[in-house]
Formats: sequence, C-alpha cells, structure tokens
Amino acid sequence: MLVASKTGYQVREFHGAAQKLDIDLVLATDRCHVLDDPWGDHAIALPFDVEQGFGPLLAGRRPAPHEANMEALRARGPFDGVLAVGDGPALVAARCAERLGLRFHSSQAVNAANDKRWTRERFRGAGLNVPDFRIGDGDFSTPRFPCVLKPLRSSASRGVIRADTPAEFAEALARIRKITAEPRVLVEDFIPGCEFALEGIVSAGKLQTLAIFDKPDPLDGPFFEETIYVTPSREQASVQRAIREAAQDAVTALGLEFGPVHAEMRVNGGGVWMLEAAARPIGGLCARVLRMNGGMSLEELLLRHALGEDVSEAGLAPGAHGVMMIPIPSAGIYSGVEGLEQARETSDIEGVEITAKEGHALEPLPEGASYLGFLFARAAESERVERALRQAHACLRFRIAPALHVIGAKRHD
Repeated sequence: MLVASKTGYQVREFHGAAQKLDIDLVLATDRCHVLDDPWGDHAIALPFDVEQGFGPLLAGRRPAPHEANMEALRARGPFDGVLAVGDGPALVAARCAERLGLRFHSSQAVNAANDKRWTRERFRGAGLNVPDFRIGDGDFSTPRFPCVLKPLRSSASRGVIRADTPAEFAEALARIRKITAEPRVLVEDFIPGCEFALEGIVSAGKLQTLAIFDKPDPLDGPFFEETIYVTPSREQASVQRAIREAAQDAVTALGLEFGPVHAEMRVNGGGVWMLEAAARPIGGLCARVLRMNGGMSLEELLLRHALGEDVSEAGLAPGAHGVMMIPIPSAGIYSGVEGLEQARETSDIEGVEITAKEGHALEPLPEGASYLGFLFARAAESERVERALRQAHACLRFRIAPALHVIGAKRHD
C-alpha cells in the first residue's frame, strides 16, 4: 500500500517500479477526485484533512482511523508492506500499519519527526548538536540575531526565513503566520556551515546510508531554497563518517524503526548539526537521480525493502549523480520555456523535466513549495556533474508574466 497524494511527482515513479517488479501496488490517497493518474478510479479514498478521518493526526493528535477507511483498506488487502510519500502521508501510513499489523516507523516516531519542536527536543535529549531554540505563540521580546524562524510543521523550506534585525524578525514572523495560519513558530539560532542531505533506509532501527549529497550552493538566507544535490560527497572521509553517525543517532533519538529516511544536516567547526530526519524518501522527482547497482531505482529498492527483502548490499551505481531543482525566480504566471534542446544537449546531462504547467501561477519561497522542474546529470566525477547542471540551467529562459496581468490563472504547487 502506498499512501500519497494522487498528484505527487513520485506516485507515477512508484507505479512504474511496481509494474517492473510485478507488485500489486494499491494507492491510498486523499485525491480520489483527480482522475489523470495510472490508477484511474481504483485508488482507495483516505482523507488526510482535519475534518475527515485522519486529519487530527496531522495536527499532532492520534485518534484511531475511521473504521470505514480501515474496512476499505482491509478489503483491498491483505497487504505485505506499506510506504508513504510526504510527511503527512507518512504519519497516516504509520497509523494504518499499526492497525493492519505491517512493518513501518511507529506513528509516535513519525509524529516527532514531523514536528520541529519535538525533533529538536529529542535531538537535544540524545546529546546531538542542537541550536538554542524557542517556541512561541505570542511576541518574542528578545530574539538573538542572526536567527531562523520556521513553522513547526512544514517541508521543502516553506516558510523558513532568516532574520538579522528586529525589523526583519517582525516581518518574518508575520509572513510565516500568514502562510500557515498557525500562531506557534520555532525560532532558533542560525547555524553557519555547509549543508548536506542523507538518503537511507532503516531496518530494526539501524540506518543504512544510500547516499550523502553535497549542497554546493550556499544556504545562508534570507530564504533557504535548495537547488543542487550531488553525490558522492566530496567531503573528506572523516566528515562523511561523522554525518552517518549523527544521522544514526538522530534516527535512534526519534525512534524510527523501519522504512525510508531523508535527513538534512549542517557541518561546521562544532561538528554535525542535525536539522531533520524525515520518515520518508527524498521528495519530488529527485529520487530519479539515485541509480543503484544493477540499474535499480530508489522506488524499486524501497518497495523491495517494504516487502521484507534483504537490501543491505544495495549501493549506488559507479560514478557521480546530481539533480538540480530549478528554482522559481519570481511570482507570476508561467507561459513557457526556451532553450530546452540546448539544455538537453549539454554534456553529462541525462534528463530535463519541466514540471510547471502553462497558465499556472508560480510562487517562490518562502510562500511557495514547488519548482519549475528538474535537471539530472551523471558523469565520472562530482565536479563534472555540478558543472553540467549549472551549464544546462544557464540555457533555460523561463517566461513568467506578472500574475495581476492574467485572470483566472491556476496555482502550481
């Protein structure tokens, strides 16, 4: 069973992987009214919102799933495994797994991983490097600068803003509360240093690292839009070892037991500072960059793992792999792109996927939570991969008209 929004990028990737492996994959989704997908009308309705069934899970409460939903799931089973795409669906999947007797991260662990306050508290309790932080639902009278303000429950850097002055702090606080309609905000000291991501899977609480990604673009704010991921990391072996050890400590601190993990961290002279360890795989189409030995995709690997196969020998295929999440430069209505052929013909570029739809409204960070598309590159060395991604991106010229000039535009996110 795959718990995911029907419109997510990765849903089709999992569908293709399941067909290749001859796995009967059942989609449990909150978007059954969307018909343009591989499942047609065969997905199971599983409401995620607050007013229906599982909604309170996403607000931090943990009621039992509605029996009508559970009966629909049982009727399509029995299931041999469960997976999820996204933070909210991972929590829903955890509760389903508990009701159906399937292996997955516990709902308590996923809930802690989804909430930045609980994550910070568990990391601090485990002795991990954690910046000073506070949670507030009112005014913060004496913040320490520079600091970073974050919604308690969000992903893809949405609503994450750095403030260096009282005026910037007040503006950021108001902006986040408008984005989330949630009065509580996490405020923590800004952590300087290089940022990395780790992709892995957990079996019986033990983390198996699949890839460590360098993020070569500086992420110093005021917003924290991720762009380029490159693996293998070019950091020295001692730093990579410290990253793996800190990620394992984070997994243990949260209580994650079985399933995918996507972790983010910063490294500076003080060591490794864990930012998160999410109970889900890497988002969007980024997973496409990870090609395992034998040509296996990340989705295939996760399906095999969910079904109980031993995947401990899985590793990345030789060479370097990279992806660029194409940032949205300005708000407006997307009307097309030029330079696609030049980008695709760039040396070491493997693929160019433009996911923005013509006529749809685009919104950059911190309000937005999407990208214009993805660039993929493979080469013998990480330096070549990074260079290819930058060269291909330089070929692309996106047409974005001011939103106020278009009436009836659709939002893209």
